[in-house]
Amino acid sequence: MIIVEAAGQALAAAFNMLWEVLWPLALGFILSAIVQTLVSRTAVARALGSDSPRSLATATLLGAASSSCSYAAVAIARSLFRKGASFPAAIVFEFASTNLVFELGLILLILLGWSFVGAEFAGGLLMIVILALLFRWTLRPALVAEARRQAEQGRRGRMEGHGEMDMSVTEGPFLRRLSSRRGLTAISHYFWMDVTSVWTDIGLGLLIAGALAAWVPTSFWQGFFLTNHPVLSQVWGP
Repeated sequence: MIIVEAAGQALAAAFNMLWEVLWPLALGFILSAIVQTLVSRTAVARALGSDSPRSLATATLLGAASSSCSYAAVAIARSLFRKGASFPAAIVFEFASTNLVFELGLILLILLGWSFVGAEFAGGLLMIVILALLFRWTLRPALVAEARRQAEQGRRGRMEGHGEMDMSVTEGPFLRRLSSRRGLTAISHYFWMDVTSVWTDIGLGLLIAGALAAWVPTSFWQGFFLTNHPVLSQVWGP
């Protein structure tokens, strides 16, 4: 009976978290689907054809607008690389699509507040800058050529279909493309693909978070984050 009650508390906590983050997740997936529908992968690859600061900034923005799980992000980055994107830009796109996505910011805002949103995006941008500098200092043409040969081998991963599929609608004015039958169909397909690519991660994350919220006492977290220490809590604390 105690086990059933504890499991019920964990599931209830997980459901409450899901209810809180459901609308930002849905909004983020819809916006991502719209971007993927209106901007073709080929056009993205052309825009990311160099490793210039402008190209890397574009990769960051487009990646942030394209929500993906890690598997799909790798598949999309490989697809862009094969279509002409530079290796650094493709990797930056991959990184941004998993670490700087819009719905992640909304979830952090709802659950943790503005300070965590700022820390998430500031940290993500800093890591992209460091990554770009490392590529500039260490990446050699021979390594890029080897990566391209590897990408062209056609090995299929878990989300390879997501990475290769391009249902974008590029003909006509913006609103007409968005409201056309073809555009709405593409949006719905991209939305569903994004949901299915991350639902396992989201589900497991919510279950783990619910279990921690229900089973671990507040005093443990206070001790773990040193909330009573006047100095260390400013560095280690939440």
